[in-house]
Amino acid sequence: MFRSEFLEKPQRTMTEPLPRRPSADLTRDAARNSTAVLNADRQRRIDRIIGPGVCWLLTLFHRLRGSERTHRDVRRILVILLSEMGALVLTRPMFVRLREKYPSATVFVLCSDQNRAALDLLEVVAQEQIITVRTDSIGALALDSARAVRRLRALRLDAVLDLELFARVSAIYAGVCGAVIRVGFHRHTQEGLYRGNFINRPVPYNPYQHIAQQFVTLADAIDSTRVPTVKRLLSASSPLPKIALRPGELEDARERLHRAHPALARRPIVFLCPGAGRLPIRAWPLSSFSSVARELIARGFAVAIVGLREDRRLAATIQLACDDAACVDLTGYTASVREITVLLHLGVLLITNDSGTGHFASLTPIPAIVLFGPETPVLYGSLSPHARNLHKPLSCSPCLTAYNHRRSPCDGDNVCLKSISPEEVLAAAEDLLGGRMVTAPPLTPPATSRVR
Repeated sequence: MFRSEFLEKPQRTMTEPLPRRPSADLTRDAARNSTAVLNADRQRRIDRIIGPGVCWLLTLFHRLRGSERTHRDVRRILVILLSEMGALVLTRPMFVRLREKYPSATVFVLCSDQNRAALDLLEVVAQEQIITVRTDSIGALALDSARAVRRLRALRLDAVLDLELFARVSAIYAGVCGAVIRVGFHRHTQEGLYRGNFINRPVPYNPYQHIAQQFVTLADAIDSTRVPTVKRLLSASSPLPKIALRPGELEDARERLHRAHPALARRPIVFLCPGAGRLPIRAWPLSSFSSVARELIARGFAVAIVGLREDRRLAATIQLACDDAACVDLTGYTASVREITVLLHLGVLLITNDSGTGHFASLTPIPAIVLFGPETPVLYGSLSPHARNLHKPLSCSPCLTAYNHRRSPCDGDNVCLKSISPEEVLAAAEDLLGGRMVTAPPLTPPATSRVR
């Protein structure tokens, strides 16, 4: 249901070489991507057909049950997190607020099994307090949901925070988990998604505030009885703390990378992430990535292309355009979210589409250029002080919103991203790198082919 990035099964080590694959295999990769999008459409249809009825029944149940005693000590809090993996990084300020307000409370998290790795990376809750559900099939989701609800009700929860915007399944979890205080986004009088009326701490969704700020507002709503639930002055978001590296972890990653790709040992590394996951409309044109890669190599940098295994055809296109040994394909190189985050420590810059990669980079010192268009950095921009969120304010942008299930009306011609020129990205890179953009001759290409 929700796609993870840079995490595939079975897992492999960072040193294991990827086999060469013929073009037919790349075609099958593209077919798998297409199937993933179709599955997402199927999930939306099921949500639209079944979800409203279940939400209505839950509303009726809570009304017939009558008023509930909500003035109680908050000792057990559930947070429901089913979003894309990168968005989980933006929840960290909310967890900090929960710890500040309820220092003696135990916080549990309900998330999809794919997103467990990102949650572990944040280290905001103990592992035994994480409850997961599989989302790879309707049957697995139903079975795991039944088990999860039984466990949640046994916990005798005091409060639940539903952080989701795009699906009703999270609202259903909030309605059946047994929590007395139910916090979540609510449409109020807007023509938005119907998710029932059993949330007793409704927070209006605000499309003009960064989603990380809105998550903090949800935390503040637990002990509020005013209408609207929370009226607070916003303060600038604090930079996210960097992940704690284990002893020798960075050195081992550097040694493995240089052993597998010696060209990356001789130049500062710029990472490119041209993949867009389940939403191809979020992809900056490959021709633009290729232009930037060529110029970076001409100025003395090595370019490392990161992404999923199925992104290798994107990497191959950029490599062919560069025709230089300093352009290296690392798609499928990392086997976990932690590995890609550690790997980013080895670069001087990341250039990425709006995806989880940019959010993981905010947990590291690396500067990043994140390219927005169908979605807006006003809501989902990186929280890193070293990030540059590039976005062109077209009349139709953003077109992926909480009000349309992230289904863009665009016919695929994402002018919003095409309008961001390679020259603008290079100018932002020069600014972020602070004068490191020096000219150097390209490396001599090796005798063997560089494109898998």
